[in-house]
Amino acid sequence: MAEAILTISSKNYSSWSLRGWLLTKFSGLSFEEQPVPPEDPDARAEILLLSPSILVPRLTHQGVSVWDTIAIAEYLNEVRPEAALLPLDRAARAHCRAICGEMHSGFIALRSALPMNLKAHFPGFKLWSRAKADIERITMIWRDCIATYGGPYLFGALGAADAMYAPVVTRFLTYDVELDDVCSSYCETIMALPEMSEWIAAAKREPEDIDELEVEF
Repeated sequence: MAEAILTISSKNYSSWSLRGWLLTKFSGLSFEEQPVPPEDPDARAEILLLSPSILVPRLTHQGVSVWDTIAIAEYLNEVRPEAALLPLDRAARAHCRAICGEMHSGFIALRSALPMNLKAHFPGFKLWSRAKADIERITMIWRDCIATYGGPYLFGALGAADAMYAPVVTRFLTYDVELDDVCSSYCETIMALPEMSEWIAAAKREPEDIDELEVEF
């Protein structure tokens, strides 16, 4: 029997659901998925970036309900410390929290210009200047972390930061974003994870489309 329930929305479009799901997978906590349909108001608000405070994804464990991916990461780090979702070293842990927080609250232009869509591919996609600035900041974070902690993941071992930035990896591939060798290698490392393969395979089986995101570029 699963130890927890994770409420998620669309696997094709929902970057926040992917983050929550990866965090729970990386923690080793057994869980059942509880999907909510795309027409659910909370799910649509999350996917379409219309609400900064929603209840998807949501982790339910031992009578505790936790939503918001940062809160889920911190909770899982407490209940599954052996997974070391956050680095053990205090300075590295503070750095990890800082870049996770930056992903959580920032990069609005990137989110708007390059919505997550795992079924799509837009080669030669023209980027907005503000989205380019977000991409430059993200790739600088990646290069700095890999140089500081040695890779192949952002803090050496697989952890919360990788879960937080994994949807960005998919966006870069969907929209054909040109990357340097370090960042390209990091993207390949993330996409090679069995958890990513599992999620993407399920996303491609989803029949639903969300009209607001099915725009022609």
